[in-house]
Amino acid sequence: MSKELKTLDVEGMSCSHCEHAVKKSVGALTGVDSVAVDLKGKKVTVEYDAERVNLDKIKETIEDQGYEVK
Repeated sequence: MSKELKTLDVEGMSCSHCEHAVKKSVGALTGVDSVAVDLKGKKVTVEYDAERVNLDKIKETIEDQGYEVK
């Protein structure tokens, strides 16, 4: 098991609905342990098992919700 903790810069999040959408979609991925959203800082911190899910899939999931990962 290979735990990773990454903080991504995400543009377009502005409210609690945005926060909920990102947490729910990313949190549903197999291998993701936790998701924290910082609306003011425009950041999403994800703790995940790198053997079960990769960072590209996490970024793609955020972008599928309509936000831009920098």
